[in-house]
Amino acid sequence: MELKKIGKVGVILTLAASLVACGGNNKKEETANSTKENAKQEESGKNVADLGTINVISREQGSGTRSAFTELTGVLVKDGDKEVDNTYEEAAVESSTDAVLTTVQNDKGSIGYISLGSLNDDVKAVKVEGVEATPENIKSGDYKLARPFNVAYKADVDEKAKDLITFIMSDEGQKICEEEGYVGEKAGKAYEPIDSDAHITIAGSTSVTPLMEKLAEAYKVKNPNAKIDIQSNGSSAGMTAAMEGTAELGMASRELKDEEKKELEFTVIARDGIAVIVNKDNDVEDLSMDQLKDIFTGKLTEWSEAGK
Repeated sequence: MELKKIGKVGVILTLAASLVACGGNNKKEETANSTKENAKQEESGKNVADLGTINVISREQGSGTRSAFTELTGVLVKDGDKEVDNTYEEAAVESSTDAVLTTVQNDKGSIGYISLGSLNDDVKAVKVEGVEATPENIKSGDYKLARPFNVAYKADVDEKAKDLITFIMSDEGQKICEEEGYVGEKAGKAYEPIDSDAHITIAGSTSVTPLMEKLAEAYKVKNPNAKIDIQSNGSSAGMTAAMEGTAELGMASRELKDEEKKELEFTVIARDGIAVIVNKDNDVEDLSMDQLKDIFTGKLTEWSEAGK
């Protein structure tokens, strides 16, 4: 009888020791995981700090992308009837989307902005106010850095030139806009080719140009005798060309200015997001609108202060 009691006691003590050991192992695992996570966070912070000075990359004056970005972020302010662009005076100025992409890709400390439709895997787009730059978030209004793609023209422009816009606004044209990463709006409109033999010159935004090239290519399949020349020279240049008649259509990746609206009619062919891009080795994932304003006006100059 005493032996049985001793045996039971032994089993109980063995089980207790096992439970204590398991508890100890779990605590060790939790501690190890916590240490790894802390080390990961510290390494991330270190990587950001190692980037040093923020190298601001901007677009040139006259760029629709610059106009839209500076207005949306508050970098551009109105002083009475005047508009003052407070872009950081030490910012590197690039004259095209491709140039911004290349600069950011090759410089770990840089930050720039481009059309969402031109975003590629060579750079990283950061979230803005916790929201990713996607067509879905632009359409819902959750992503704040969004702007229209406009095509402008004189009221008396050749009807054959307007036929290109008719194609763009058809469901077929809007589907191309969506496939290229922009926000289109299908309205149940089918396009009927007119066998156009028009020679159409289109000038303007470097951001709209890649989309316009796709649309023009599809239009010429329907109208093989049409000839379309596209000049990629900036939104303001495009509006000037349309007003002066050196181009039938002008492209702008921003809202038209009051003086432009007085002389031109325009159509919003799609909506686009402005992606804020950094180098792929940059660990910053999210920036607020206030931080973007501070970065692009030169108030915030070190990566160690960004993302906080």
